Amino acid sequence: MSGVEIRELECFLVLSEELHFGRAAERLYVSQSRVSQLLGALERRIGGRLLERTSRRVSLTPLGEGFLSELRPTYEALRATVERARVSARGGLEGTLRVGFLGSADERVMGALSAFRERHPHCEVAPVEIPLADPFGAVRRGDVDAAIVCLPVAEPDLVIGSVFSRQPQLLAVPLGHPLAGRATLGAEELADCRLIGLRGPAPRYWREFMAPTATPSGRPVAPGPQVRTLQEGLTAVAAGLGTMLLCAPTATHQNRRDIVFVPVTDLPPSALALIWPHSRESARHRALSQLMTEQLVTPVGA
Repeated sequence: MSGVEIRELECFLVLSEELHFGRAAERLYVSQSRVSQLLGALERRIGGRLLERTSRRVSLTPLGEGFLSELRPTYEALRATVERARVSARGGLEGTLRVGFLGSADERVMGALSAFRERHPHCEVAPVEIPLADPFGAVRRGDVDAAIVCLPVAEPDLVIGSVFSRQPQLLAVPLGHPLAGRATLGAEELADCRLIGLRGPAPRYWREFMAPTATPSGRPVAPGPQVRTLQEGLTAVAAGLGTMLLCAPTATHQNRRDIVFVPVTDLPPSALALIWPHSRESARHRALSQLMTEQLVTPVGA
């Protein structure tokens, strides 16, 4: 082992895969003569030939096959150790963090994600749309690493990080609807509306919050059509098939001339939260949550 160079080992590993000096040289970004030099140096250290080379083919010798079977797992373990140390040196903030959104993200959220990229240039954030009717499925399956969803969230396997954008709920009504000209409306007036619901695996408490079946005093609210995505719901509203409750950031980000958003009083305010699985929590999740709190949460009394 005295004096052995990692480059010699890498050369042998590539050669054992390609069994061609020209292709190995291309992969290693060196000349064919340099590949021959590295292989020769390794063979002299070992004291035997590792590859047989003829004018037609390159093949491993029995010594080479045995050496390869022991070297490969050791080399991979060494490379993984170096990679873990490199990531640790950067605080674990590296790679791509896929963040799910219900519909789309508004300018404030996108600004926070841009600030995260600037603070942690080795960690990219990739926005991914998730269905309104399944707010927790994508993050549980690993389709996304985290998600920004509407509260409430009462899932014991999910972490609730930064909570922001606490604002009154808005009712989406089609242009020309009797309520479209109102500055606000009371929660009891929902009894006179057909509320668009959700068709999907969202928990019952979450679907009830998004489309309550009764007013605060207990008056029943007529159900409208059920949808899976935000755009399906807005299309149904525009078509006059029902009305739809939305959180303020989601509503105000929709630039539609055929829908009016009216604040609803007497309902619990809506809020957005960053969530992720307990089982896959990482430094990236915590760093993003901290930055979103800094950027998006208004201090008490401000």
